[in-house]
Amino acid sequence: MSHVPAPAPAPALVPTHCPYCSLQCGMNLRGSGETVEVVERDDFPVNRGALCGKGRTAPAVLSSRVRLTGPLVRRPATGRLEPATWEEALRVTADGLRRTRARHGADAVGVFGGGGLTNEKAYALGKFARVVLGTSQIDYNGRFCMSSAAAAHNKAFGLDRGLPFPLEDIPRTGCVVLVGSNLAETMPPALRYLTELKDNGGSLIVIDPRRTKTAEQADLHLAPRPGTDLALALGLLHLVVAQGRTDEEFIRERTTGWEDARAAAMAHWPELVERITGVGVPQLRSAVALFCDAPHAMVLTARGPEQQSKGTDTVGAWINLALATGNAGRPLAGYGCLTGQGNGQGGREHGQKADQLPGYRRLDDPAARAHVAGVWGVDPDSLPGPGRSAYELLDALGRDVRALLLMGSNPVVSAPRAAHVEERIRSLDFLAVADVVLSETAELADVVLPVTQWAEETGTTTNLEGRVLLRRRALTPPPGVRSDLEVMHGLAGLLGHEKGFPTDPEEVFGELRRASSGGPADYAGISYRRLEEEQGVFWPCPETGGAAVTAGGPAEEPDGPAAGPDGHTRQAGRSAGGPHPGTPRLFLERFATPDGRARFVPVVHREAAEPTDAEYPVVLTTGRVVAQYQSGAQTRRVDELNAAAPGPFVELHPQLAARVGVADGEPVAVVSRRGRAVAPARVSDAIRPDTVFMPFHWPGAGRANTLTNPALDPTSRMPEFKVCAVRLERVTA
Repeated sequence: MSHVPAPAPAPALVPTHCPYCSLQCGMNLRGSGETVEVVERDDFPVNRGALCGKGRTAPAVLSSRVRLTGPLVRRPATGRLEPATWEEALRVTADGLRRTRARHGADAVGVFGGGGLTNEKAYALGKFARVVLGTSQIDYNGRFCMSSAAAAHNKAFGLDRGLPFPLEDIPRTGCVVLVGSNLAETMPPALRYLTELKDNGGSLIVIDPRRTKTAEQADLHLAPRPGTDLALALGLLHLVVAQGRTDEEFIRERTTGWEDARAAAMAHWPELVERITGVGVPQLRSAVALFCDAPHAMVLTARGPEQQSKGTDTVGAWINLALATGNAGRPLAGYGCLTGQGNGQGGREHGQKADQLPGYRRLDDPAARAHVAGVWGVDPDSLPGPGRSAYELLDALGRDVRALLLMGSNPVVSAPRAAHVEERIRSLDFLAVADVVLSETAELADVVLPVTQWAEETGTTTNLEGRVLLRRRALTPPPGVRSDLEVMHGLAGLLGHEKGFPTDPEEVFGELRRASSGGPADYAGISYRRLEEEQGVFWPCPETGGAAVTAGGPAEEPDGPAAGPDGHTRQAGRSAGGPHPGTPRLFLERFATPDGRARFVPVVHREAAEPTDAEYPVVLTTGRVVAQYQSGAQTRRVDELNAAAPGPFVELHPQLAARVGVADGEPVAVVSRRGRAVAPARVSDAIRPDTVFMPFHWPGAGRANTLTNPALDPTSRMPEFKVCAVRLERVTA
C-alpha cells in the first residue's frame, strides 16, 4: 500500500498595508525573497479588498534589481558613488554633519523628511534633528501636500485631522462637494465611496478645471479657471445667504465670527464670480440647490485648492460654506481634507515640521517644550526654535544650510522650481540620503544609505481618517540594508548620543505615546496590541477612557453605532471605564477651540501670485496619473506601471493645440519664467481652453516642476504648484 504524502501547508499570509497613498489599504503578503505575492485582504474596512495597480505591484520594488542593497560613498578620486561598508558610510555621514556644525553652527545642518516615513521614524527624525544635531532646520515634503488644509483646519476648528469622520460616513451623507481631487486616479479604491453615495440617492459635485474620470461620475461638474477656487467658494456662500439657506441656529449656538465672514462673501456676487472663474451663474445656483437641499452634506478638498499661494484662505472659504449651512460638527456632515501621502497625517503630527513637536504640539509653546523635553531627558531651553519651511529650507541650501540629511524624499523631481532646487542641492558641502532606491536626489549625494521598505519593517502609519494602523514586517531585508531607526541610532552614537535612539519600533512608539500624551494628537492610549486587534485606532486616544478634549459628541445617527456617555462610539467589548476607544468622529459636541465653537475666518478673493499676461497667456496646473506615485522614484521602476504610464505629457484643449500648431502626440514645449519642459501633446476636450495640465512624476526634459512657481502661502508656506503662467511652443526636429 503506497503512502501518499500530505500536501505541504500553504505559505502564511501576513496582513499589512500598502506603502503608497493615504488610504493605507489593507493587503496580505505571501512568499519570501524575490517571490512575494499580494493577496486581497477583505477584512480591512477602508478598501475591503480592493487595490489599485500600484498596490498590487508594490512588491516589485522589493527586488534587488531595482532597489539599493548596500551603502554608497562618493570617492574623491573618481567623483563617483561606489560601494562602501556600513561602518564607513555612517562614519563619513557623521563626520560631514559634525564638521559642518563645528564650522558654521548648528543651523548650518538641515534635515529633510518625508510623508512616507512611519510614525516611529518621523518621531525619531524630529528628535534626532533637535537633540543630536541641535538644529532648527527640519521640515518635510508633506509641507507640499496638506499644509494649507491643516492651517485652515486649525484656524476654524482648533485641530487638524484630515477627515474628522471615517470614510464609511461618506456614502451615507446627502451631498459631497469634491474640490480639486481626482480620486479615480489618485486613490482608486476610495471611488467606491462616491459610487455608493450616488447609489444611496446622494449627489456629487466635482470642482476641477479638467473633466477627469472622477468628474465624469458627478451629478454636477464645475470647471473653474485654476487659481479661482476661492472666488467660487465665496460666490456659493453669497448665494446661500441671498437665498436664506443659512443655518441660523447652528451659527448662533456653535460658531463665532459669522458677521465678518458673511460681509466678505457678500462682496462676491454671482456675476462677478462668473467673470473670475468662468463658471456660469446657473451652474452656481445648481450647486447651491444640490448642497442645501441635502439633509446633510460634506465638503472635501485636495491639492487643487490647497497648493496655491492663497491655499489656506481658499480652504477656509470652503469651511465657511460648510459652517454657514450647519454642515460641520454633526453626524454625516463636515469638512475634510483628502490627505495625499501614505503617512502624510502622522508625518506632520510628530515632529518633522519646522514648527511642531510630537503630538501636534507647537514648538513655540513653553508648556509643550517642557513636556517633550521631559520625555527626551533634555533641558527645554536646549531645544531650538522653529525653523524654515520646506521650500525655504531647500532654497537656503549651499548658503545658510551647508549640509543636509535627507530621508524618504526626492525634491529634485518633487519640489517647485525644481531646476533651482537641484542647483541648491548640488551646492551643498555635504549631502547624505537614506532611501530604498537610487532616486534622482540620491544620485547627487556624498553618502547613500540603503534602508528597509514597508514589507521589511514593522511600524505605524496614520491614514487620512486619523486611523492609526500597524504595518507588520513580512520579509527579512537584504543583509546590506538597515532600517532608518538603525541609521539614526548609529549616527547618534557616533555624534555622542549613545542612548535615546532605540532601533525597536515598538519601543520608539512607546516613547512617542508618552511624548504625545495630552497633546492635540494624543496617541497615549494606542498600543501595538490594540492596533492588531482593532484594525486601527482613531486619534485622539488618551491613555484612559473618557472624552478627549478635542472631540465630543452626544450622539451618533439613530441607526449608527452605539455611543458611550461621553458621546464617542464605543468599540465592542469595551466598558465606559476601560481604555479610551479612540475618536472616529470629531467635533460632535464641541470644537477644539478654547470656547468650543468653530470660527468663521473672513477671506476675500485675490489673484494667483503669477497671473497670465501677453507673454505667458496660459495657465499650467499639475497633478498625478493613476499608474505613478509622487516623484515616481519607486513606481517608475515597476514594468507594469511604466507600460501604463511611460512618460510625461501635456494635456491641452483642441482650440489651444490648433493655435500652437501642434497635433496629438507631437512634442510641445511649455515655458514659464523658471524654465522649459518638453513632452508629447495629449489633445483633449476634457480641459479648459485656457489651461494645460502636466503630471509631475518624471525627471528630465519633461519635469513639470521645472516650471512651477514657489510662491508661498503666507500661513502654511505651501508653494503654488497648481497655478503658474506659461506659454506653449512648437518643437521642431
